[in-house]
This record gives sequence, C-alpha cells and structure tokens, in this order.
Amino acid sequence: MAPISIQTVLISESVDPRCRAILEENGIRVTEKPNMKRDELMAEIKDYDGLVVRSATKVTADVIDAADNLKIIGRAGTGVDNVDVDAATKKGIIVMNTPSGNTISAAELTCALLMSLSRNVPQAAMSMKQGNWDRKKFMGAELYGKVLGILGLGRIGKEVSSRMQSFGMRTIGYDPITPVEVSAGWGVEQMSLEQLWPQCDYITVHTPLMPSTVGGFHVQPPSTAQKNEFAFNRFLFFFVQGLLGDETFAKCKKGVKVVNCARGGIIDEAALLRALESGQCGGAGLDVFVEEPPKNRPLVDHPNVISCPHLGASTKEAQARCGEDIALQIVDMVKGRKLVGAVNAPVLASTFSQDSHQLIKLGEAVGAVLQSCATSKKPFKHVRITTRGDCMKSSTAYMTSSVLVGLLSRDSGSCPNLINVLSQAKESGIEVNQSHCASDGAAGGVCTVEVEATGCGYKAGGAVQGDVPVLLQLSDSVFRQPVSLAGNLLFFKASPSPQLLSSVAGLLAAEGVEIESFSAPAERSGDLWYCVGVSSLPRDLSALQPLVKEAAQITI
Repeated sequence: MAPISIQTVLISESVDPRCRAILEENGIRVTEKPNMKRDELMAEIKDYDGLVVRSATKVTADVIDAADNLKIIGRAGTGVDNVDVDAATKKGIIVMNTPSGNTISAAELTCALLMSLSRNVPQAAMSMKQGNWDRKKFMGAELYGKVLGILGLGRIGKEVSSRMQSFGMRTIGYDPITPVEVSAGWGVEQMSLEQLWPQCDYITVHTPLMPSTVGGFHVQPPSTAQKNEFAFNRFLFFFVQGLLGDETFAKCKKGVKVVNCARGGIIDEAALLRALESGQCGGAGLDVFVEEPPKNRPLVDHPNVISCPHLGASTKEAQARCGEDIALQIVDMVKGRKLVGAVNAPVLASTFSQDSHQLIKLGEAVGAVLQSCATSKKPFKHVRITTRGDCMKSSTAYMTSSVLVGLLSRDSGSCPNLINVLSQAKESGIEVNQSHCASDGAAGGVCTVEVEATGCGYKAGGAVQGDVPVLLQLSDSVFRQPVSLAGNLLFFKASPSPQLLSSVAGLLAAEGVEIESFSAPAERSGDLWYCVGVSSLPRDLSALQPLVKEAAQITI
C-alpha cells in the first residue's frame, strides 16, 4: 500500500496529552478544538487530513462530505457508533478505533455492577447517608454458584469471565465469531441463545449496537465472506438492537439481573422497565442509555436499577491508553509499519510489506490495462480475479481491490481506493468473483483478470518479476517477453505480418512518437495483441485504424 500522508490532525474532544505529543513528535501538525457544534465542525474539518474523536463528536455523513482532505477518522475508544462508517467508506476514509484501550476499565466496571446488584451496595450506601439502618431491606445474594451469561466474548467479555469465575460463578456465553474451543479455554461454555436464556442468574452484554434490527430481538450471524473480510474486527459481526426485549426476558429465570456497559439500546429500555415492574427482572446495572444523558427518567429512578453516567472508559488509565493508542496507530500507518484497528478497511492490514506494495502495483496496472482496452465497451458487468501460486495465497483480497482500483479509477467522477472500491463496484452493478489456485510448479505467483463488458470479454495475466510488475498475457496473446508495466504503453490488435512493426513505427513517427520497446506474442496466427513502449502517447489513435483492429494506450 502506498504510504498515506497525514500532515494535519484535528482533535475535537478532550484526549490524553500524549496523543498530541506523539503525533507532533512524528511531524504531524495538531489542532485541538473541543466542544465544537456540528456546523463549526463542518466548517473546520475541510482543512485536515485526520480527525481524532471520542464518543461525543458525531461524525455524520454531512461532516464527512464537508471533509475534502480527510483520510482517517480515529476513535479513541472501542465503539464507532458515533461515526457514519458507511459514508466514510464510500469516500475512501479509514475509520480506526482502539480495540483494547478501555478493555480493563469496562470489564472492571461490569464486575462492580454485578457485585453491586447482588448486594444492593449503592442503595444501602445512600440509605446510610440519609440516617437509616435498614439491614433487612438490603438483603442480598451471593455470587458463588450462580450462572453468569456473557453475550459477546471479545476482549471485554473474556476479562469479565475470568474475574467473575474467581467469585465461583459458572460462566456461559454466546458469540457468533469466537470459536467454541477458544472460549472454553477461558472457562466459558458457549451455547445457543435459546439454551442460554433460561439458565442465567445474571446476564451481561458486551456487543456493539448496530442498527440492523429495530425493536425486539434479532441476531444476524455473519456470512463466510464477512468473516473472511473482517475477521480481526469481531465486533462488526454482532448485529444487535433490542437484544434483550420482552420476548427474551420471558425466556429468562424470574428475577434475572442484567448489566449493560456496552451501548445503549442493546437492552430494550421499555421492555426492561416492564420486566423490572413485573419482577421478571430483579435488577439492572446500566452504564449506557439510548439517549445520553437520559431525559426519560423512570428507568434511572427505578429502585432496582443502578445507573452510571457512561463511565466504562472513564479511568485515568483507559483515557491515557486510548489517547496514546490512537496516536501510535496513526503514526504506524503513516510510517508504513502496520495497520491496527481499521474497522472498515481490514484488507489494508496485510498490505504493509514490500512484496504487497509490488503486488498492489501489479493489480492496479493490470486493471488499468483492461480498462483502457475495454473503454469503448463499458459498462463492465463481471470481473473475475484468479491468483495462482503459494506466494499469492494471502494476497487475494487486496489483489482483488487493487485490480478494481485500476479498472475504475479513470471513470468520470470516481476516486476509488482500496477502502471504497468494493462498494463502488457493487454500486456500479459489477459482479466480482475472486479465487486462488495452488501452486502449479511456477516459480512465482500469477494474477489473471477476466472482464466482461458489453458484448465482449478481455483477459490479462501478470506477475512480479525482479520487483517489477509485468504483463504476461493479454486475451489469448502470450508475450514472448513480459511487458514491463511502467511508462507509456500502446497496445494494438492486428494480424501478424513482416511489415506490421515498421508500418506502425511510421505512423507513430508522423505523430512525433518514438518506439522504445516492442513486445510480440509467441503465436503467429490469428488476430494478436502487441505492445509498444513509446516516448509519449499519440494524440489520436485513429491514425492506426488502417493497420489494426483495436488499439489502447495507457501511462503507468
């Protein structure tokens, strides 16, 4: 991947001073302007390459549209529900979070709420401050021997499980991504939600809020493609809203206690209030709400609810860690070292090596060659990318994206990159297929691309040889000498003849164009593709029409 230039960053909220210090130490200019209103942010953001936020700044589609130069949005924390990720992706902007920055703090608060629910600690403390001594009123229950259901077995769910096991709790859970054998190693027995609900004495949720379902309970398991594309960002798969609602509360033990330190809305607040009033739910510990701060108070004011003002990441350690992490992640990306926490561009994580740089150049160049050849036959209907050879086994995803960048980059108004090109291809109605074949004994890897346009098809195959991307084949023409994919290239299709090259050279000379290289196919019969490296591209390809059946040109 070509290095991403980040020269200016706007920090729109209060973050740890180390964030600014790290960015500035690495040559990035930083401006801090907390508490901006939406219109102020829209006016300000156009001047910056990067934006760092926490949870208060709402990075909406309008804000993103106003950001002419923005390349990255960094969230100093875990969730990104305050960022319009789809809008950022369409504009080719990386959205990055800090996956582990507040893990310990959120896990510890969850455990504190579980313990407080079991022993009524906040209520008893408030009663004491009011001069009361109500021992019987605040009778509690032991955690020992109780069953804790953990919904979401990522970093935070894992930390909660280990801490609550030390109290003698049995931990069970559900997660559509974490393998059963992995969570079993933490002492968590995974099961279906239908099996989980009736067993739990306590339930804690550690999933993100995604607007895929509204009202009631629904979990959408990820597709195989989603798993492959977003495997390192597990939270993108758990699409839940109203995960705990009337239907699911009815399946739970009477008196079940619930905790939400993840995101407001994962537990249906109206359903929770009904369950509390009926006794189906025996208590709730809530750190997050649909509306923050909540204006509708019945839930907060309920005597069996322990509520906090979104304190999950509010520790000195978490804030320092998140601020430092987001700065270090941005610097690592700019320096070309690695990419961590990119929630909408996981394909980029495997592009931080010299080998990947050359393969990406190869993909873009092959795509550009096909785009040039088929420019009069568009729109494209179908693209098939096949990689071959062991060295390309892990590169299929970003090779696919890089080929599409080459295919679409010259379209009017289109600015594709590795982040947004898949969505652009989908919006254009292009069906994309990718596959990988094991090594067939060839020394290096080969990428073959087939495109279907209006009434015709084209194919090109390329490889990296000696750190140089080369074209091996164009349609059915296999070149005797690989074509170096650099400089000014003229491709033409014609019947072979002894006078072909000299005739083409004469026409180009009349245009003031010199031939620098010539690549011919190994075959000698039929209509074949040839490639000429030229000093400059001819102004008008129509001059070649008497000699050739098709012609295309490109500068790489």
